[in-house]
Amino acid sequence: MPELTTTSRIVCPTRRNFIAATTVAAAGLATSVRTSQAFLFRRSTPLDLSELPPSWIANQGVRSIQSYADYLAGLRLQYVTPMQVIKSHAKNKGSVWNALPVRSMWRDMGSSLKVTDKIAAEVGSPVREVTSAYRSPAYNRRCPGAKSESWHMKNCALDLKFGTSTSRVAAAARYLRSKGLFKGGVGQYSSFTHVDTRGHNVDW
Repeated sequence: MPELTTTSRIVCPTRRNFIAATTVAAAGLATSVRTSQAFLFRRSTPLDLSELPPSWIANQGVRSIQSYADYLAGLRLQYVTPMQVIKSHAKNKGSVWNALPVRSMWRDMGSSLKVTDKIAAEVGSPVREVTSAYRSPAYNRRCPGAKSESWHMKNCALDLKFGTSTSRVAAAARYLRSKGLFKGGVGQYSSFTHVDTRGHNVDW
């Protein structure tokens, strides 16, 4: 019996050829999945953990730090790096260490970081340092001058240093806010600028 029966140029596969074709397709799909998984793995943000305190790494867990770094990288920021944000969490006040925000709060910082990226573009300077981002309640209580209801504890506030004056940064933030980019607070200090996306405007 011939392998293929042809009628009017339409090729009808036999059961044997159908099984063979299905096997090849399945193998191709498996290869595609493996390739996709490898691609996703390669997309993880490489971190130099030597920049972080070993005791803080042990307490937070490498997997949690890497997951947060991948989330931050997914924001596609141009002027602030994931490590700059993570290093702002890896600080202590005496015996009290700060921590990463819980996963349910990650997106709250996304808006503030995107605003920060726009501010950096406006002043023509990348972020030099994120001095403070999320603060755990215990850590916030140890920060001099911190308010008991600080927006840092809600993971939507940033204290930032740029390679330019704080007056210029604050002015740029307020200009972008006036254009409807965000609603939030802008605070000018001598050595850093505070920016948050609390949902209503306030200045100091």
